Amino acid sequence: MRFCSHFDHKAKTFTRNFTQWSRSWSIIFHAHTTTARVTPGTHNPSISAQTVRNRLREAGLRACRPVVRQVLTRHHQQQRRLWAQTHLRWTRQEWQKVLFTDESRFCLTRGDGRIRVYRRRNERYTEACTLERDRFGGGGSVMVWGGISHHHRTELVVIAGNLNALRYREDILLPHVVPFMHTHPDMILQQDNATSHTARSVREFLHDSNVNVLPWPAKSPDLNPIEHVWDLLDRRVRARAIPPRNAQELAGALVEERGNISQQELTNLVQSMRRRCTAVLQAAGGHTTY
Repeated sequence: MRFCSHFDHKAKTFTRNFTQWSRSWSIIFHAHTTTARVTPGTHNPSISAQTVRNRLREAGLRACRPVVRQVLTRHHQQQRRLWAQTHLRWTRQEWQKVLFTDESRFCLTRGDGRIRVYRRRNERYTEACTLERDRFGGGGSVMVWGGISHHHRTELVVIAGNLNALRYREDILLPHVVPFMHTHPDMILQQDNATSHTARSVREFLHDSNVNVLPWPAKSPDLNPIEHVWDLLDRRVRARAIPPRNAQELAGALVEERGNISQQELTNLVQSMRRRCTAVLQAAGGHTTY
């Protein structure tokens, strides 16, 4: 953990220099005591945990969990930027024809990691205050699939176990997506680049079923408005007076809470697509606040 590597001053000047240094840096560390103990510098052998807390508080910084984001390479950023440039010109009527779909896994328990970032109120999404890692949960979980559009929604499908290309085709596309798309022939299917979605058998099936698919940039959940539905479901289920105790109860709660989301809420999310494209361009293809 790096805390005072930018300092080479005596301990008595720590207070003055830290205030200036904190304007440009947010600090990630596991605990006050650990940070104070491992602070480097031959001229700064001992800084108490309380001193650290005092200086952080004076600088307007508070401890928060970092926002977890997917790892974006330069190639990912370039593809996201190109996609946003192309679709920024789409009209509201064009976005109304997209069925946004996705899977999400909900866990009974959610671990509270020890990693914290010290930041100011308006710095939540700055690069130094985010943590890139793959999402993975445990303690019993339920995977679901669903789709939303400006005027419609699919049912929330509970998926037993993992989802491979065969199950995606037989359990999701065939009984749910294809009938929906045939009922609304002007619609376009949006799906991400998961291997179960991009397998050759799936692509051929969608082509043979006359389902048009919207090209999608990799590592771009922030462009998909349905991600906010998953977040809303998670918060509503966890806010229940009697939380689910097992996977079966969790699945039932998710289906019930999904039904409580109004179509207007879904419509508002779809109408955010132009703003999402703008945010990607402003971030040069990097992470956005969505």
